[in-house]
Amino acid sequence: MADLELNSTDCPPIDEYIQSYYLPVMYSIISVFGFVGNFLAVIIYLAKLRPWKSSSIIMVNLAVADLLYALSLPMLVQFYITGNWILGEFMCRFNRFCFYYNLYGSILFLTCLSVFRYVAVVHPLKAAEIRRKRWGILACLAVWAVSLVEIGPMLGMITLRQKNNMTQCVDFASNDPLEVWWYGWILTMFGYVLPLLVVCWSYTHIAGALGSSISRNRPSRSRVRMLTILILVVFVVCFLPYHIMRVLRVDSLRNAGVSCMQRRGIHAAYILSRPLAGLNTFFNLALYTLAGDKFQQALWSFVHREGASSTISVIHTPNNMSKTDLLRI
Repeated sequence: MADLELNSTDCPPIDEYIQSYYLPVMYSIISVFGFVGNFLAVIIYLAKLRPWKSSSIIMVNLAVADLLYALSLPMLVQFYITGNWILGEFMCRFNRFCFYYNLYGSILFLTCLSVFRYVAVVHPLKAAEIRRKRWGILACLAVWAVSLVEIGPMLGMITLRQKNNMTQCVDFASNDPLEVWWYGWILTMFGYVLPLLVVCWSYTHIAGALGSSISRNRPSRSRVRMLTILILVVFVVCFLPYHIMRVLRVDSLRNAGVSCMQRRGIHAAYILSRPLAGLNTFFNLALYTLAGDKFQQALWSFVHREGASSTISVIHTPNNMSKTDLLRI
């Protein structure tokens, strides 16, 4: 059933055209800028933003996840340009695994940042405790472990396929629909919908707790608004279209009543949504600047080679820190 759209001659292969031309361009852009930006972010955190606090550790792990994804994209670019996968079944599964590991790892890292800010603002007496490195380490270990449990079953579902004497590294949603249907739904609900609800709940309570603090401090109000909008944009613009189209893609393959043109149209929209999910790496670069402690100063110093031997120290939280200042953890 997964090959229905490939065998039909009654409708133009618009999905194949988009896959051959759109994906290589988008993946090349994401790979270059994602690698350079996140590699630079890791260097800045390692060289200039020490000692780390909990949020810094989460940011570094988020950058590492994005680096893993960026490094996997050149293989996909080669595949979509030539139409032939030459690296074997293991690398096919590993490559697809990297995309989903980054996707759901990024979702959980952003969720952790939201929860940490919620604790600091709504429960300010615990702010000093939540800043400690051990909480960042524990959160990151949990994210990597949970992401591995979420994505692990996918390794057995991704396969190679032969078409016109060419080897195809088939995307997860284009595999056997009977096998991936329920797993895809479970992954969507627990890997995306549940974290989205947690993020919305956290920022709703943060906004309520800040109250008059924001109204007295316009820069802080703007910073809070930008951080909130940025994370919600990532969840809605990058992740939501992909999850919707993945469900529709698998459903179109399992439903024999879907016409060839409908199936190809859904597949084309699904292909368009995949790089959108990868664009979260760009938004994460903006997140480092907005949420990272002194990240802008460190970046400027690094680029201009000024003060390269010095390390920017994190300022310890004073007792009279305002609620808006606590958002910087």
